[in-house]
This record gives sequence, C-alpha cells and structure tokens, in this order.
Amino acid sequence: MVILSVIVFSIGNFYSIKRGYNLDILFSFASGISVGAPVRYAGVEVGEVKDIQVYFDEKEDRPMVRLVVWVAQNTWINEDAKANINTLGLLGEKYLEIRPGTKERRLLGQDDALRGQDPISTEELTRETQETLKKIDNMVGSLNKIVGDEEVRASFKNMVSNFEALSEDLKNHPWKLLFRPKKSRRGK
Repeated sequence: MVILSVIVFSIGNFYSIKRGYNLDILFSFASGISVGAPVRYAGVEVGEVKDIQVYFDEKEDRPMVRLVVWVAQNTWINEDAKANINTLGLLGEKYLEIRPGTKERRLLGQDDALRGQDPISTEELTRETQETLKKIDNMVGSLNKIVGDEEVRASFKNMVSNFEALSEDLKNHPWKLLFRPKKSRRGK
C-alpha cells in the first residue's frame, strides 16, 4: 500500500508532499485563470494556483483578485519580480508566469504578496483593433482623395519630370551647379 501510494502521489504531481510556500499574487483582472493552473517561474513549472479570491482593496479603492499560489521551496522570487497571466498557445490553458526580479531586492516568503501585471481583456483588444482599423480606413480614404485629384496628379507628374531633367542635367554638366552666374542687382 505504501509503495502504491508513493507511485500515485508521484504521478499525480501532488505538491503537498513537496516543500514550498504560498504567495499572494494580486490582479485587477484575472483573465479566466482557474484553480489548479500551473505557475511557471522563468519558463519552468514550479507550482500551481491553489485558490482565487475576489476582495475589495481599500488602498486601490476597487475590487481586486487574489491568486493564492504554491511554489516549490527552491523558487527564489524577489519583490520586484513580474507576474502575469499567459495562455499556452493561442487558445490554450491559462497559467501564471513569474519573471525573475533582481538579486538586490528582498526575497518573498510565506504569505507575501506580489502585484501582478493585469492582462488585456479580449473585449478590450477587439475594441482597440476595431478603432485602429477605422483609423486606417479613414487614412486610406483621405489618401485616395488626394491621389485621385487630377491637379495633384498633374503637379506630381510635373515635379517628377523636373527632377528627371535636373538629374540628367547634373549628370551631363556637373560644373553648371558650381559655376552658376549670379544675377546682378541692376537687372531688377
């Protein structure tokens, strides 16, 4: 029974047997992460989300989300580490990613808190994309009006012709540019 229990716990990746500690990661928006989601530190899985709580934060004067995460004992998370919620692939599982901080800053311990970087909601991303597409559409419409004007086309063609003539003249007679006769003031 003991051997069978050890095998089951090893396969099930039970963190209760391993040594570690709990941290609170605070967000304004949790982006659909759930209990049991993996916690990765520098890209390596080191723990899991144990609990999710919604509470009112007096300091920020708004509702906040607290993720209670368990991380392995040998995970050294500094107080300036960056935490954000990511997705495996485009539509995959949500997980918590913690990027290391600097070694000069204090290490977090049992029940310390770290403020996470709030993810952008899908609705907000969609709205911003639509606004950007409208701006591009307006810019293309304005550009079409300018390019579609016959006077602008004629002026542009004239400018290109003048540039070609100047370019040809400089190629054939470069000295003309250096020895241009000055206009006298009497001729005015």
